[in-house]
Amino acid sequence: MRAQMRREGPNEWQFWLIALLVGIAAGYAAVLFRFGISTLQTLIYGADDLRLHTQLTGLHPIWIILIPILGGLAVGWILHRFTDDGKARSVANVIEAAALREGRVPLKTGLASAGASLITLSTGGSTGREGPVVHLAATLSSWVSDKISASPMTARELLGCAVAAAVSASFNAPIAGAVFALEVVLRHYALHAFAPIVVASIAGTVVSRVHMGDVTEFTLPEHSLGFYQELPAFLILGVISGLVAVAMMKAIFLAEAAGDRVQAGLKMPGWVRPGLAGAMLGCIAVYFPHIIGVGYETTSRALTGGLGFWEAVIFAGVKCLAVALTFAGRMG
Repeated sequence: MRAQMRREGPNEWQFWLIALLVGIAAGYAAVLFRFGISTLQTLIYGADDLRLHTQLTGLHPIWIILIPILGGLAVGWILHRFTDDGKARSVANVIEAAALREGRVPLKTGLASAGASLITLSTGGSTGREGPVVHLAATLSSWVSDKISASPMTARELLGCAVAAAVSASFNAPIAGAVFALEVVLRHYALHAFAPIVVASIAGTVVSRVHMGDVTEFTLPEHSLGFYQELPAFLILGVISGLVAVAMMKAIFLAEAAGDRVQAGLKMPGWVRPGLAGAMLGCIAVYFPHIIGVGYETTSRALTGGLGFWEAVIFAGVKCLAVALTFAGRMG
């Protein structure tokens, strides 16, 4: 049966079983990636992301600057050694794989990107963990597709299963994971893909809840205002958030172009570039420690009313700058 599946690809019941197993594996990849970040952050800084920014206020500025530099140099070596262009892969490459590469991403590049992102998020880079987790899950599904000689259509659907499970495990949100895989990655809601992706998404959520509990990332306080009273504020927030998102994307593109010019002008080796970005992030973190890592502690403070209006505006602007520097330095 195994030899036949390798020659001809899986039949229907085999595909459903593989989709379930891929969902479980992707869920564990997301959970282990999160545990890895928490463990390294605690080892290096003495606290994980939920208490990191408070911990940084008592850390000597030399260490706040030095740790991102060392992390950046480690990231630079990994990407220089195991990728052809010195760049970590993320969600955009998964979408490209679904559209143009028969649902497959390279194994070596995918593992190197996951390792680099793990170090970046643990040592001072200012990005999120969901993008690397999605790409890592896509790497797992690509390995499985190669092992079973999956057709391009089957490989794309397994890719969608892995992505759905990874997102679901990261956010404890099975519906969001399935919708993300179908709408963003595969860009269709075909019936033959919908059911196995939902199954994989649920499997990823179950893995997450078994090991991390049925918890949400943020706990919001109760309030007495009604939906219709808040609706104008929702509309304004949506417009402002869209404008901020566009501004941050443009900032990333401009920062990456500036980084290319600086690297070419100084004839800088590619592996040094993340270290230079780490130095700049460390200098900013001395005054704004909230830029270090994912930033759940500061986000939780903002959602629970722990930040003043202008404090929140300044923090958001500095965070956008830090994200742009992280990507410009090819740390994530």
